[in-house]
Amino acid sequence: MSTLDPVLSHLDTNLDQSLDRLVELLKIKSISTDPAYKAECRKAAEWLVEDLKSIGFDASVRDTPGHPMVVAHHEGATPDAPHALFYGHYDVQPVDPLNLWENDPFSPAVKEVEPGRKIITGRGTSDDKGQLMTFVEACRAYKAVHGNLPCRITILFEGEEESGSPSLKPFLKEHAEELKADFALVCDTGMWDRETPAISVGLRGLVGEEIIVKAADRDLHSGFFGGAAANPIHILTRILADLHDENGRVTLPGFYDGVEETPKQILQMWDGLGRTAETFLGPIGLSIPSGEKGRSVLELTWARPTAEVNGITGGYTGQGFKTVIAAEASAKVSFRLVHQQNPDKIRAAFREFVKARIPADCSVEFHPHGGSPAIQLSYDSPLLTKAKDALSDEWPKPAVLIAMGGSIPIVGDFQSMLGMESLLVGFGLEDDRIHSPNEKYELQSFHKGQRSWARILAALAKR
Repeated sequence: MSTLDPVLSHLDTNLDQSLDRLVELLKIKSISTDPAYKAECRKAAEWLVEDLKSIGFDASVRDTPGHPMVVAHHEGATPDAPHALFYGHYDVQPVDPLNLWENDPFSPAVKEVEPGRKIITGRGTSDDKGQLMTFVEACRAYKAVHGNLPCRITILFEGEEESGSPSLKPFLKEHAEELKADFALVCDTGMWDRETPAISVGLRGLVGEEIIVKAADRDLHSGFFGGAAANPIHILTRILADLHDENGRVTLPGFYDGVEETPKQILQMWDGLGRTAETFLGPIGLSIPSGEKGRSVLELTWARPTAEVNGITGGYTGQGFKTVIAAEASAKVSFRLVHQQNPDKIRAAFREFVKARIPADCSVEFHPHGGSPAIQLSYDSPLLTKAKDALSDEWPKPAVLIAMGGSIPIVGDFQSMLGMESLLVGFGLEDDRIHSPNEKYELQSFHKGQRSWARILAALAKR
């Protein structure tokens, strides 16, 4: 019998006790965005510290200007065991509107929704208390069976993820030496479907810009001045239209510097997932992909950079009609970045692109709204291979390597501030209703998530 088998058996036998612990944590109203729940956030941190101490971690509550962090350490089975930093967050979203919940969001329960399928209900079940506890339970099982952990583990649980993580970067900077490990494990992600586990290997970066085009010193009567005076809405919309060519490519000079083609075997894997333009766009009332021609919807949303206009304002937009030429017009534009694209260079290129299209008697202002690079894990990383094999051994279908169209800032912080690549593995599902009323977590996700982490730790421990 392998050293892993009794750990998996222990997790199966003690599932009910692990559920009891999760229910205790879920009852704590750790809503980070509302100051009224400050004490509840600390209560959740303290609960986690005591739970981690009970299985041998050196754990403590660390104060920040906002909600506290939880930091815990445990040695591995051998002095040279790999060192992993595991990250999760104990804070949750507000529950409004309360009247849309079928049950009290902080009175979690296990429900059978169809024969053989049960869910855990309540705020934080999937995002992120249920997810982080899958890892804690895997550690607990190892300690119960073997008295040690296969890897050296540092745990970082944050209490401000749902409110923008204002304390996180200063905390990482101050405690960099303590938190630095061989790699990071992040659980705040999901599966492809109920039977197919997934590892997220790419996260797109982001550049946000607001531009304000100014023309005349006041709004003008379009009858008196129309045809002679510059119209900032015309100027702005021409600029925005120029951002893409007829094939959907972004036209900023140097925009594609650092953009690599996705390996063919990865594209074939994505094609095998069965997501087509019809299945992806159909539910939202569309059918034709609008990005770069000749690429699948998964490649467009996971592995290609974008330029999107998120909002336009200018002129009179109230009820009725007002024939004016506006004095100014503004737009908010975001760029999703991939691979090695440089956010600073993209921002500079966009500003030069705009300035070159502003008439001499008009002006433009720019206001930045954040910028972060993309994260890309090497497709042939040993870390990735071990985790993929471990997950495939646990679930009905082999693990797939996916990407994410959005961003998880902590992953970039781990890379830039601690020099660590991250393995993103989670067991949430698309219908878990995170951030919405009636959030849930599949009991299968909670149970097999524990077993998955046990397998991953065993695999990572092998040099």
